[in-house]
Amino acid sequence: MALRKRRHQGRKPEALGIEKNPFFPFLMDYLEAQKLNGVSPDTLRRRLFAMRRFIVWCQERNLTDPRDITRQILDRYKAYLYYYRKRDGSALRQSSQNVMLTPIKSFFRWMAKENHLLYSPAGEWEIPKKRHLLPTTIMPYETVESVLALPDVTTPQGIRDRAILEVFYSTGIRRFELCVLEVAKVDTKNLSVNIREGKGLRSRVIPIGVRAAKWVEKYKQKVRPLLLSPLAGDTLFLTDFGEPFGRAYMGALIRKYLNEAEVEARGACHLFRHAMATHMHDNGADIRNIQAMLGHVDLTSTQIYTRVSIAKLRQVHSATHPVERAQARSVGKTEGPRL
Repeated sequence: MALRKRRHQGRKPEALGIEKNPFFPFLMDYLEAQKLNGVSPDTLRRRLFAMRRFIVWCQERNLTDPRDITRQILDRYKAYLYYYRKRDGSALRQSSQNVMLTPIKSFFRWMAKENHLLYSPAGEWEIPKKRHLLPTTIMPYETVESVLALPDVTTPQGIRDRAILEVFYSTGIRRFELCVLEVAKVDTKNLSVNIREGKGLRSRVIPIGVRAAKWVEKYKQKVRPLLLSPLAGDTLFLTDFGEPFGRAYMGALIRKYLNEAEVEARGACHLFRHAMATHMHDNGADIRNIQAMLGHVDLTSTQIYTRVSIAKLRQVHSATHPVERAQARSVGKTEGPRL
């Protein structure tokens, strides 16, 4: 059963036979309504994926009409995701379960609002809350610098890759934001980056460092003209085929350099975002400024970076805790506690 579920992932609705499912027309109307309400294309894709997975699960249990879905059925699906195991035997993370269940609750709320249902079966349905977990790996500054130095900048690809790495670390930009970043949105003279329609279709203008700007300018002048193709459009960073980077391709590129530096951690591109935020906070940046850089709406999402630097916390502990201060004053007089 699990293998069948995996084969469903990434396939078109027609390939799954759900386009004839009574769920499907309602789903298309729901997504169109979400689109008209300003939901980003990226969010729409995630909701489509989550709903498609739910519909397939229902279809395999002969549940083809959304009006037949009850709270008990939704609880069964929630339990299914909880006990689901991936190919490597690991469970779905709580955040992944949240991503799979939240669109279902939104869908049935829309169904009730549009009078397709008398009430939403998911009205009081509780789903796993999204947790703001500490990043498991924060690259030290020295490690970041070693990764940035890996591209062979005697080649066009090396110059491009160095510019990409520099922008990731300098700005903390998200992967998808960098993939669609346009040439005109990076002002290397005034050291700013205009990110249009980032997460949640929110825009922001953030600074870029001098060194990163120089690498971007070098790439623009010497490399991008060599990569141009009819597929390029106005996108800043182009692949060897002259087209904008896809997310997977960008992630694979960054992972290659992290592997060379023997950095074994999940996230690839996001590791530079975590590193930038942590290093800036360690050096005195206010959490509100970091929030603006990262484009977080909720300060809670940013505040994880106030808790990740144990080295900084250890320094503060040693400098301010009365026992540690007394111990420091007694250095030379005693060596450790007397037994």
